Amino acid sequence: MKILIRNPRLIATMDDAGHRYEGGAVLIDNGKIAAVYHNGNQQPKIHADLEIDATDMLLTPGLINTHHHFYQTLTRNLPGGQNKQLFDWLIYHYEIWRELDEECIAVSTTTALAELLLSGCTLSSDHHYVFPQRCAPDLIDRQIESAQALGVRFQPTRGSMSLGQSCGGLPPDDLVQDEDTILADSRRLIERYHDAGSGAMTRIVLAPCSPFSVTAEAMRRTAELARETGVRLHTHVAETMDEEAFCLDTFGKRPVDLMGSLGWLGDDVWFAHTVHLSDDDIGHMAETATGMSHCPSSNMRLGSGIAPIRELLDAGAPVSLAVDGSASNDGNHLLAEARQMLLLSRLRKPENWLGADEVLRVATRGGAQVMGRPELGSIESGKAADLVLWDLRTLDLAGAQSDPVAALLFSGSAPRAHTVLVDGNVRVQAGYIINFHERAHAANHNIVAENMLTRAAARLGDDFIRGAQPPEVS
Repeated sequence: MKILIRNPRLIATMDDAGHRYEGGAVLIDNGKIAAVYHNGNQQPKIHADLEIDATDMLLTPGLINTHHHFYQTLTRNLPGGQNKQLFDWLIYHYEIWRELDEECIAVSTTTALAELLLSGCTLSSDHHYVFPQRCAPDLIDRQIESAQALGVRFQPTRGSMSLGQSCGGLPPDDLVQDEDTILADSRRLIERYHDAGSGAMTRIVLAPCSPFSVTAEAMRRTAELARETGVRLHTHVAETMDEEAFCLDTFGKRPVDLMGSLGWLGDDVWFAHTVHLSDDDIGHMAETATGMSHCPSSNMRLGSGIAPIRELLDAGAPVSLAVDGSASNDGNHLLAEARQMLLLSRLRKPENWLGADEVLRVATRGGAQVMGRPELGSIESGKAADLVLWDLRTLDLAGAQSDPVAALLFSGSAPRAHTVLVDGNVRVQAGYIINFHERAHAANHNIVAENMLTRAAARLGDDFIRGAQPPEVS
């Protein structure tokens, strides 16, 4: 199928040279960008099966979300978690997440991906690591089915926890799995779903949760399996000072040094957060091309700190953007997250500030690099046709027309994408997902979330859900 996007106000290509083209057109053929016409007066006479009039719109590559926890859309802004830092926040939520089941995972995945799609995201990862022992183990399968139904590129990470409370970890013992179970299911998912080809809609990543919920042996064995099968690796690293203290007390190493000793540095690895980095940490990540996911809202929400993004970029480390979990961000708007990245940098010294183009590059090209997807992230011939049109005619962008790219990031509105194409297929049109009933899905999501909280309250008590009492050990 041929699609012609005609006459956008501006094409922000995000190519190596950072070209911006006024007017012109983009031709899509069979899911790929066939040509980019960048003469403002050049309107190609091409027969296309579909023409999209992009007058007064900004055309960008699809945004890429590199770290998330979709299931957390079921537990946004719970009273007992609103004012806690990471470790206490996790301990509180783990007790509720013990009630997750297959329906919870399917519904929450659809909710998160739909929100992301409406915010211009065309490829998302998800770090799912909670596998209650009482429910079926194929939760990642349910996520993949939800992504396929929406037509979004999906790179789920098969997360894991193997270090329960009885062994010095944070999660309850019935949320952890033994290492053989984790590795067997990881191999199953890779063999069944992983597509290593260019333009793949589904790829699998392996992702032990963190140094405080997974044993060192599990980290090593997971890295060995990933390298054997050619998949990427992901985990949380250096998010809080509590994590650093845990790593020093338990392993005698700071988090990035610990990762290096376990075989977890390299261009097939990316870390979430990396807030608390030394100069040596930054150097090691840059030298090994180890990537990171910047999660500005979550880092603010939990009081974790500000990641040294300027230093990482200047050192040459791969940097990407992520919304992180919907219970530590409480939203899934990737463009809004890009604005947070821009503004948060301004709380540092001026030499560490980020500009609008830099932030958009991180949200597109940076994500493509971290996820190992060179065919994504820019508008160039031969690249996959993951594209977003942003309507510049809205009231909240009035007076912001001098620089359309900056308008998206500096204005506080965080608009919905007008049109989103994934793999050359129109998935969002005029601000709505095609063949998706938002209100009906939201109503069902709320029922599933309430049922989960009801089950948790029956075990823990209403006061616990409200944050009025600590959990009873069970």
